Amino acid sequence: MNRISEWFRRNLADPQVVLLVLVLAAAALAIYLTGEMLAPVLAALVIAYLLQGVVTRLEGLGAPHLVAVICTYLIFLAVLLFLILGFLPLLIDQLKQLFQQAPQMLNEAQRALIKLQAEYPNFISEEQIRDVISTVGGEVVGYARGLLSYSVASLVGLLTIAVYLILVPFLVFFLIRDKDRILDWFTGFLPRERQLTAQVWQEVNDQTGNYVRGKVWEIFIVGGTSYGVYTVLGLDYALLLAFLTGVSVIIPYIGAAVITLPVALVAFFQFGLGAEFYSAVIAYAIIQALDGNVLAPLLFSEAVDLHPVAIIVAILFFGGLWGFWGVFFAIPLATVIQAVMRAWPAPGHIDQPDDAHEGDDSQPVDSAA
Repeated sequence: MNRISEWFRRNLADPQVVLLVLVLAAAALAIYLTGEMLAPVLAALVIAYLLQGVVTRLEGLGAPHLVAVICTYLIFLAVLLFLILGFLPLLIDQLKQLFQQAPQMLNEAQRALIKLQAEYPNFISEEQIRDVISTVGGEVVGYARGLLSYSVASLVGLLTIAVYLILVPFLVFFLIRDKDRILDWFTGFLPRERQLTAQVWQEVNDQTGNYVRGKVWEIFIVGGTSYGVYTVLGLDYALLLAFLTGVSVIIPYIGAAVITLPVALVAFFQFGLGAEFYSAVIAYAIIQALDGNVLAPLLFSEAVDLHPVAIIVAILFFGGLWGFWGVFFAIPLATVIQAVMRAWPAPGHIDQPDDAHEGDDSQPVDSAA
């Protein structure tokens, strides 16, 4: 207990450590208490963070700030309209077709299992086959009912969705246009001597910004490549499977393993255990191998310096806390923890402000730095 109390006394004697702890605690508490209510604002913040890199690039080419903001915003609106009017209806249509074909797939699976039981009667019994079919069938029916109930419930929330579709783009425009004013307003509430907090912010901003932008590119590249390959192979539900393959890169290691199952099942029910089936599975394996060994190292060579074990632990921990969004933001959150640990003062070391920093506002680094 003496060592613990001594540790607290030593670290809480540093005002910059206290400030860092208070900022992190306030941010976590604000997200926890108001995250659901302020979901449009949080979504707009993430989108604006992604778009800030485009604004900075255009400004670097000599475009005025307002022109860069307007051009970036028009690109964002074009992509949003394409996703809502072009991509999403096709994705939903293929998902409906898959659910409609699910009973036929279950019958084919039952026949395959019966054939397998006839060949290996000592390993598989008819009772086990019936249990498997009834369990899988119950799961499929449950998912179908859940999808239907969600669709019915979503009719009640159409107005809310419409408001979000108007509100989020509106917020995005002002967040990217007035980023500097917003940051100046926020940092105005912090003490002038905040070098430790600024150091943590700089590392988090550098690594997270590169990671998020690289991850978006990775999703588009992997998803687009998968769609082209699945279409050439004649695989059913190519758009849906390509979407799942692209999204799987959000969850390193685990995502690739999970999406193997739907790709293999669709290929099996369409082609059987023939050359086409093995071609589809091998093609998927090659895509994932190229992504993990070529594309990801190129995109993230300087983005995130986290050990694979730390990444998996972060995914499991934050996924257990916050579900899908915990998995989605697991690596950025792990980056925050790593940045705090690196910036934390060594035992017995207390940063004293220099005279040179007296007039330094220690503004956070630009998100596109």
